[in-house]
Amino acid sequence: MNTKVQNQIARMCLWLVGFFILGLLAAFLGYLLYKGLPVLSPHFIFGKSSDMMAGGGVGSQLFNSFYMLFLSMAISIPIALGAGIYLAEYARENKLTKCIRLSVESLATVPSIVLGLFGMIVFVNMMNMGFSILGGSLTLVLLNLPMLVRVTEESIRTVPKSYEEASLALGATKLQTIFKVVLPSAMPGILTGITLTAGRALGETAILIFTAGTTVSRHMFDTDVMAGGETLAVHLWYLMSTGLVPDRDAIANGIGALLILTILVFNFVLLLPVKLLGRKTKA
Repeated sequence: MNTKVQNQIARMCLWLVGFFILGLLAAFLGYLLYKGLPVLSPHFIFGKSSDMMAGGGVGSQLFNSFYMLFLSMAISIPIALGAGIYLAEYARENKLTKCIRLSVESLATVPSIVLGLFGMIVFVNMMNMGFSILGGSLTLVLLNLPMLVRVTEESIRTVPKSYEEASLALGATKLQTIFKVVLPSAMPGILTGITLTAGRALGETAILIFTAGTTVSRHMFDTDVMAGGETLAVHLWYLMSTGLVPDRDAIANGIGALLILTILVFNFVLLLPVKLLGRKTKA
């Protein structure tokens, strides 16, 4: 068998594997949407949940999901940007740099349930926050940081050194070069990392069960950070484990479809600036 035939066979196998994975994804998403889309309605999406009576909604849980995501990303992104810039532009290869990278890699491999137990011990018990939106958000920061730091560092390193050298040669300072030349060029990669991290945080369950709890505020769209912080994913777990509502299967199907649609729309909204920035960079 000559190399040309071997190449064609290998190519065909790779295409088959790709179509198989796409088929699995389409079947999975299609089944969830088929079961869940009929449940979705304005009352379901924005209404209050019910513990005993049928016909409840998930308005508070949907709000808590985005509220905690916003709080956690608002804390994570500045820290991750600072750490990524330091590691890529200022840090030398010494023991401190190795320690920072080892810490980031170690944090990235910790199971989410362990982070949840850590958050419960530190934020819920030691700092007396209780099961709250703030406790859940601070624990989500620990989940977000490793990926954001690594993505920021790698995105900055992919920017050609000639850009930085040209800026410095024109009289710009190191800080001006980083913020006006390097970061704009690295922004598509950074935004992609933010999108992936946000999508993961939206569907997180184990961390929030132990820190944000399985209850919500009595007031709809409550911005009090000390209120109960049950999210869509946690509410789905709670319904299927200990829920007493008679229509819990229908609510669970609706939550699954809503989570999928929310993450798809969220990723599309965040990836659109990435495409636009990529085009501007190439131009």
